[in-house]
Amino acid sequence: MALSRTPKDSDAAAADGAPVCVMSFNANDPSGASGLAADVAAIGSAGAHALPVVTGAYSRDTAEIFDHFAFDEEAVAEQARTALQDMSVAAIKVGFVGSPEIISTIAEIASDYADVPLVAFMPNLSWWDESQLDNYLDAFRELLLPQTTVLVGNHSTLWRWLLPDWIGDKSPSARDIAKAAAQCGVAYTLVTGMPLHEKYLDNVLTSAQAVLLSEKFEHFDANFTGSGDTLSAALAALLAGGLDLQSATSEALNYLDQCLDAAFAPGMGHLVPDRLFWAQPQDPDEEGEPGKISTAPTPLSASSDYFELPPHGTKQ
Repeated sequence: MALSRTPKDSDAAAADGAPVCVMSFNANDPSGASGLAADVAAIGSAGAHALPVVTGAYSRDTAEIFDHFAFDEEAVAEQARTALQDMSVAAIKVGFVGSPEIISTIAEIASDYADVPLVAFMPNLSWWDESQLDNYLDAFRELLLPQTTVLVGNHSTLWRWLLPDWIGDKSPSARDIAKAAAQCGVAYTLVTGMPLHEKYLDNVLTSAQAVLLSEKFEHFDANFTGSGDTLSAALAALLAGGLDLQSATSEALNYLDQCLDAAFAPGMGHLVPDRLFWAQPQDPDEEGEPGKISTAPTPLSASSDYFELPPHGTKQ
């Protein structure tokens, strides 16, 4: 029996001012740079309430990942089901969850919430054992992508995964990647980090049929950890809050840009996005006031079928 948020539930939440709930499946990162730490901060910054489900834990610092320890899939299912029986969920975000068994568990849970947007983020997993990586990617492709509303990932990461046999003279476009994702059941793909020239990177939201949004940002000459989790979690929260897909994507990208602009170095490794930049004391020499990203509910766009969020399918 589905327990997904209904329009009536959403209206009630908006009426009483309560934040909508976003469930995040991700690994714990003890450095606080990525994983659940990034998700909780970004979801909160977008005005939503995070329901964090721990799927495992990294052994890592701000520079590199040394190992990962996956939870038992039954422990993951118990966490999620218990929370979902008590609270209505308005969006689901899936990050790195550690094993094909956990992917299968999450896919089964998501199938009970077909009307809820599911945002999946695929990070760079080149640090992982090759045999484990192949099994994980196969399970993600077969079980979770058919239920994914928006797939988020860096251009090179998605290219290597979804188009491993690409032989074109030029690198694949965002739409080429979206076409490959669509064959697995993905409705929309957000491809990030596409180099335009030395100073700018392009970020493209597209379906297999058409490019919906393209926004470029100045390239930061620095290494960051946790950018993808930050972006995908903010996107899930903004969709949960009622923004249409195009507006939510644009706002999530701008939020990430400000997080990176305010990034800090808590350790000796990479910079960490400051997801709470808006809460920092303002420089008196600067104009304007900091504030959290807007989450005022707006109706889903009816101007194009491409902006609709269809119920995700299931192969369970």
